[in-house]
Amino acid sequence: MLEIVLGIDNLVFIAVLAGRLPAEQQDRARRTGLALALVTRLALLASIVWVMGLNQPVFEAFGRPLSWRDLILIGGGAFLLYKATDEIHRRLDPEHAVDAPASGTASFGSVVAQIGVLDIVFSLDSVITAVGMANELWVMAAAIVIAMIVMLVAAGPLTRFLDRQPTVKMLAFCFLFMIGAILVADGAGFHVPKGYVYGAVAFSIAVEALNQLARRHGRRRSGP
Repeated sequence: MLEIVLGIDNLVFIAVLAGRLPAEQQDRARRTGLALALVTRLALLASIVWVMGLNQPVFEAFGRPLSWRDLILIGGGAFLLYKATDEIHRRLDPEHAVDAPASGTASFGSVVAQIGVLDIVFSLDSVITAVGMANELWVMAAAIVIAMIVMLVAAGPLTRFLDRQPTVKMLAFCFLFMIGAILVADGAGFHVPKGYVYGAVAFSIAVEALNQLARRHGRRRSGP
């Protein structure tokens, strides 16, 4: 269950990027992205001693020691901030949207490459959580595989739902922006409990659900 919860941000990112591809490539992009996520998690799990060594400081900046894990989180968070801001800008600025590639015309290779890069960042917390809860390698690997199967089943419906609901898609971009900011803060030494993050996301989704119901009832009242 924890692996599924920790994989939600990864799943949203994959769904958002896959939605920019032509319809016939979206399923393949989602499967490829989740396969990369699975391979990344299992590879990190198999080299867990090396992963835990990433917490060792390599240099200091502004009086604070930084490890490779911190640098990976900061880099991944900055990339998420850029992607979320760019996607929001595409939808708010018509001129920007005209100059940029239209939705559904992104390169399959570039989408998969971006997913692969972010999979590394999202996998760190996932693997460290698994190691903290179990002692047997096969138990950790089984949990990761089961979570990926659940995410694979959910990826298609999530992408189609986001495509049908532009306001929810904007909410997903804001969610990715918040995750990026938290990754940067975590890498800089300011830890934000994940419970607060998912609580804020759940509250936002509840508010959006109420808005959807209000709009639906409004359309019924104004109908013939």
